[in-house]
Amino acid sequence: MKRTHFTRSRVTAAVALAGAVSCLAFATTTLASTTHSGQQDAPRPVVVGGHRVEVPVRGGTATVDTTSLRVTARTGQGTVELSAPAATAPGKPGSVTTSPGAARWSYPDTGLDVTARAGDNGRLVLSVTATGKAANKPARTLSWPVTGTDRRASAVQLPRGEGLSLPVADRFWNSSRADLVGTDIAMESGLSMPLWGYALGDRQGVSYLVPSDIGTALRVTSHGGKLRTAATHRFSRADGTTRYTVAFSLTDGSPVAAARDYRAWLGEHGQVKSLREKIRETPATGKLLGAFHAYLWGDARKADFMGTLRGLGVDRMWLGYDADDRPMDAAATAAAKKAGYLVGPYDSFANGQDPATSDAPTSTWPGRVYPDFCVKDADGKPVPGFHDRGCYLSSEAFEKAEPRHHYLADRTREMTKAGADSYFLDVDAAGELFRDHSTAHPMTKAKDRANRLARMKRLSDRGLVLGSESAGAWANKELAFDHGSGTPVAGGLWTAQRDKETWGGYAPADAPRIFFKPAELPADVAKAMYDPVYRVPLYETALHDSLVNTERWELSYSKLPRQKTDRALLAMLYNTPLNFVLTGDSLEKNGGELAALQKYFAPLHKAAGTEPLTDFRALTADRTVQRTVFGGGTLTVTANFGSAPHKGLPGGCVDAKLRDDNAPRRLCPATVAGGS
Repeated sequence: MKRTHFTRSRVTAAVALAGAVSCLAFATTTLASTTHSGQQDAPRPVVVGGHRVEVPVRGGTATVDTTSLRVTARTGQGTVELSAPAATAPGKPGSVTTSPGAARWSYPDTGLDVTARAGDNGRLVLSVTATGKAANKPARTLSWPVTGTDRRASAVQLPRGEGLSLPVADRFWNSSRADLVGTDIAMESGLSMPLWGYALGDRQGVSYLVPSDIGTALRVTSHGGKLRTAATHRFSRADGTTRYTVAFSLTDGSPVAAARDYRAWLGEHGQVKSLREKIRETPATGKLLGAFHAYLWGDARKADFMGTLRGLGVDRMWLGYDADDRPMDAAATAAAKKAGYLVGPYDSFANGQDPATSDAPTSTWPGRVYPDFCVKDADGKPVPGFHDRGCYLSSEAFEKAEPRHHYLADRTREMTKAGADSYFLDVDAAGELFRDHSTAHPMTKAKDRANRLARMKRLSDRGLVLGSESAGAWANKELAFDHGSGTPVAGGLWTAQRDKETWGGYAPADAPRIFFKPAELPADVAKAMYDPVYRVPLYETALHDSLVNTERWELSYSKLPRQKTDRALLAMLYNTPLNFVLTGDSLEKNGGELAALQKYFAPLHKAAGTEPLTDFRALTADRTVQRTVFGGGTLTVTANFGSAPHKGLPGGCVDAKLRDDNAPRRLCPATVAGGS
């Protein structure tokens, strides 16, 4: 049977600035910090005076007020406020003590201990730990840092999907129409990376990284017509969230500076793995370079379809198929691989239903997996599964059972018996983690994440080119690709998808209208998701050379005709694949368009898909012309989202230039056969 759920996300490089560290006559400790390049900086003094703790950071000096947790920084351009006082008062601070490289103090009334230190790459790192009884109180929270309060704050960057940079005074984003203000975004599931950032006037900004993303939410509010944000962390020993860490960096104010800082942090902590390394370990992963992605339906799953597709000149594709009663057989799989394509099934380890009434093979498990493996809530009740069917299955229950019963290994062997060399594991990397209150298989969200990483690694270790849905950055080491983190989902998308009259349902079986029927997004939803003026490549800045990122699987290129040109330009600008859905007669209708777009994309992605995104900028004041650079010049792409030409580049077109090209390669998507 067809896949019957949409996993709903909860709608929820530091660059030096001029400035010198002042010499102050206070108690001082020093820290010799090591940068991500492995070189050791000169000793870095941490200065304490009364209720002020001063920490040198790259670009200036940060000051933490222990009475309120207000954080400011002196830079060559003046003093900036990195955080207003905590919105939930931490209490009266005790005295500050020092040790080599750090300052520490506590709030006895609330049971919170704080450490401030100068971290790697010139960051200010603040860690707050709930101790004793405070760690056991279910309602102990800290709302801090409170950001965007500096009068020079001009734009806020949020990693919703690929990424957004929003002018703080933008009337649309400050209104209810944008479905952002007033929302609490769970950092482990509602954001693709645990960070946010602000531009502060001209060539200055700040990034906020939250390694302790589990238990932390980011709330967006509007004050005086300007966007502000505040993180709130919930301390709980039972949830494993007693420690809360925030790393602050002064930046150059680039809209991708926070992602650049996060990429450096990932490298410093051994938490990023390159696509080149993944290709060395599993050579088939190299077939992702230059490939578009598509889910196949009906006769598109047959061997002769592969020959027709290859005959159009399409030399690379990732082809997937849903778990229903007509999977690709061995002949079709062999034909796809012979054509140079990756091919693999959709699967999910997250849902369980009664085998007698299950509506999907992926929700049917042997023995008593259902209901014994159901995640239990605090009341001991099963947590409802996809579309409230069955239950979510506990990763801990599977991990405990796997050495004896091999439920997951057996499932994988069954799903790949026709010869698949790829695998799409839904939900696992999407970040919607669970606390399991079951006495048989108790689990924290952190343990759930660790279990998912372990089973994803087992799949990739089998030589499968592994993908998952809307992958959080924490999963980058185990994945080769993802479907979904390219889409900055607005809440109104879910409402639109529930309207079967306009969006389409699950019939006919060979080409479900929910995938194939063209649809029009409501104007506000389209603006929030696809207006290029607000889009920035945060995810690509951090992870472009680690995994291949696409839009959500149910939003094929042809699903949203009004957005086709902008989506094609964004894909080429970010050097990321387009995704499609194909059925038996699809190539007759739009095969020429697919082939032309893939022919343009393939050499660019083959050259730069394993390179980092090293520069992004807007070339015009209205941000309608944007440029990216990959690998320090391996590929340069300029996209004109406007209607007027810019230096010879027509509106609605993109120019791409590889290092050795004599002239740019131009694509105008609306003029491609079948385009709009």
